[in-house]
Amino acid sequence: MSTAGGWSVHSGSPLLVHVDLSNEATRHRADVVFLHGIAGRMAAEIPFDEVLNEVVEFATSVVACDSCFVYVLEGDELVLRASKNSHPEAVGRLKLKLGQGITGWVAKHRQPVVVARNAALDPRFQLFNDLPEDRFEAFLSVPLLSRGRVVGVINLQNIAAHDYSEREITLISTVGFLVGAEIEMARLEKEKLQLADRLEERKLVERAKGILQQDLKISEQEAYLLLQRQSQHRRKSMKDIAEAVTLCHAIKQS
Repeated sequence: MSTAGGWSVHSGSPLLVHVDLSNEATRHRADVVFLHGIAGRMAAEIPFDEVLNEVVEFATSVVACDSCFVYVLEGDELVLRASKNSHPEAVGRLKLKLGQGITGWVAKHRQPVVVARNAALDPRFQLFNDLPEDRFEAFLSVPLLSRGRVVGVINLQNIAAHDYSEREITLISTVGFLVGAEIEMARLEKEKLQLADRLEERKLVERAKGILQQDLKISEQEAYLLLQRQSQHRRKSMKDIAEAVTLCHAIKQS
């Protein structure tokens, strides 16, 4: 995709339309439409990975760059979840600790980093074995925030020196706030689903224990240990074993 000139969102869709950014008024209108488009995509029911990929598309349309990475904070690690123009095979595999490299520094300190040239000389810079040919000269790294909490980082990188404008930095920082809220909502939804799954598993295990206690005349502890041993031996989850016990019991009853 060309990054010359400027781009805008057409009718709230992910399509990008070329606009003339030759004057300040046009640039301002384009920026408003751009941010409105991002907010609209956040509000829509779109798979989370697709949202991140569209953020990469938006960001690389606003700022001329050679690559764009979006990291999401998962536990105490930053995990690469979307990329543009560089190493798609690293998505989901490249992980950083808080404070590690420029990206980790941005996440730890919740502050953007702008390096116009000689990025490798920055004391926070780190070269990764997974990306041996990357020698970026310029670096724009912005935290993704939700209510002051870091949930990720977005990086824009240039092979040649690049003086990032105040407009570019402001736009990407604003995108960071918008995407940060979406990431936090996705995290909470994931935790909600995990909690529901754990509660369902607990109910199944309790029911299976009761069946084993009754059929085998054993204690609750012995029933639990039997389920646990079967889980380990068959390399199945406790939920799967409990479901099997419950199903067998139901078949016998019928």
